[in-house]
Amino acid sequence: MKKIKWIILSLVALVALFIFVGMPYLKKQTKKISPEVTKNYNQNGFDLSINYSAPFKKDRVIFGELVPYDRVWRTGANEPTIFATANAIKIIDKPLPAGSYSFWTVPGETSWKVIFNSEIPDWGVTILSGGKETTRNPEADVITVEVPSGQIASVQEQLTLNFEDDGQLYLVLSWDHTKIKVPLNKK
Repeated sequence: MKKIKWIILSLVALVALFIFVGMPYLKKQTKKISPEVTKNYNQNGFDLSINYSAPFKKDRVIFGELVPYDRVWRTGANEPTIFATANAIKIIDKPLPAGSYSFWTVPGETSWKVIFNSEIPDWGVTILSGGKETTRNPEADVITVEVPSGQIASVQEQLTLNFEDDGQLYLVLSWDHTKIKVPLNKK
């Protein structure tokens, strides 16, 4: 009986050590490889931000290989990307209430699905799948829209998410030779 208690206590201690020491250490180390970036847009009645971890291309084929087509991607590295709006807006023509959302995409060869989800999981992918399976709960999807993908001439070495305003406000993702633009509108 003492041996079983000792084994259980040892397992509990190892799990606690991993959760409270190992995971924070791993998160800190991964941010060295894929740094955390926050972009803000506070103009024309919008108060928006996007926070993500930005991996580098490193001579890899990104879309269709590293990031497969037609599968949900947490859109960045490390934790899920977080999109926040201080006021209600529209994504294309679909209303998005004020709040913080996890931002997911489904890359395709000619168009991408863009998903705003009300749940923000800790890591965004399952460790046992090697990062290939997401932890997104589809029932918490608030909005899904589809936007065309375009090609850019020069290689974008690091994943970039930003806001562009040319009379129409866009949330823009670019990486490798791919660029998507998600229209953002006032409610």
